[in-house]
Amino acid sequence: MKIEMDVAQDLVKVNLLSDVPVADLRETEGMLFGYSADRRIVQIEIRGAKSRINGELLKLIDPTFARSRA
Repeated sequence: MKIEMDVAQDLVKVNLLSDVPVADLRETEGMLFGYSADRRIVQIEIRGAKSRINGELLKLIDPTFARSRA
């Protein structure tokens, strides 16, 4: 599993199965779910992350987040 934070675009991407390609994408309420061909969730993208995820958790994902809020 790999978690990435893009401060500039205000999103968090969680890659659950890095070695499995995304075959289908579905968006719901600002979250994008990537599914494999056999319908497993491969990745989750959270848009508007600053307002959806606790700030302390965001700092653990990407320490530059702490500096970007100052």
